[in-house]
Amino acid sequence: MIRELRLFLIALQFMTRVPVPRWVGFEADWLNRSARHFAGVGLLVGGIGAAVLWAASRWWPMPVAVGLSMAATLWLTGAFHEDGFADTCDGLGGAVSRERALEIMKDSRIGAYGAIGIAMMLGLKAATLATLPLATALPALVLGHTASRAAATALMLLLPYAGDAAQAKAKPLAQQVGAAEGVGAALWLGLVSLGLWGLGVIAAPGLGFALASATLAAMACARWLRHRLGGFTGDTLGATQQISELALLLGVSAAGRIGLS
Repeated sequence: MIRELRLFLIALQFMTRVPVPRWVGFEADWLNRSARHFAGVGLLVGGIGAAVLWAASRWWPMPVAVGLSMAATLWLTGAFHEDGFADTCDGLGGAVSRERALEIMKDSRIGAYGAIGIAMMLGLKAATLATLPLATALPALVLGHTASRAAATALMLLLPYAGDAAQAKAKPLAQQVGAAEGVGAALWLGLVSLGLWGLGVIAAPGLGFALASATLAAMACARWLRHRLGGFTGDTLGATQQISELALLLGVSAAGRIGLS
């Protein structure tokens, strides 16, 4: 139990600004194994985003409350995944070779594809959340952050690392994860899904539709990255998280319009 708590806190430290106790320590292989708890970190981030959305909606209209909620999660994570999405847009937006794409993604500067991509991503997430009823938006935030980080772990399970592992910023993550990490991610997602369904905040058909949307998006990312790069990089993990999160929110919205929620 202490071992799993340590791995969770390693994942929390890696993916957010939240400080962890000094007793946690660090060993290189812990970061790779902590991928099983990425979805758990997503649950925490989504929960905080939902809490801010609920509180802000008491004072301001829904679009403003959504903006404040998104600002809170962006600050909490240091725009970690959004940065990876923007870099991926720059690297894969143009018709360049695999080697050139990997080189572009290492550049810290943002280009036209990255700027346009992140503007569209944030705008679509904000617009989708703002048009949902508050009672639907709150569980959608929690589920979206959880499922999308489970998708990132799944990508690490299904694909090899595509870049130069020796030059990776987080070298322990520059390798595939094992089955235990995939099972851990699935358990986190299953617990959150069952919890939301059990609380009656999201209906089973709508839940299934939303999860299917995120799954299809993650599968599309995996297929594209295998074809384009031969595997994943840190940036593409962030891109997969962002795309899967948006797909889930769009799924929740669509489910409501077609009467599944």
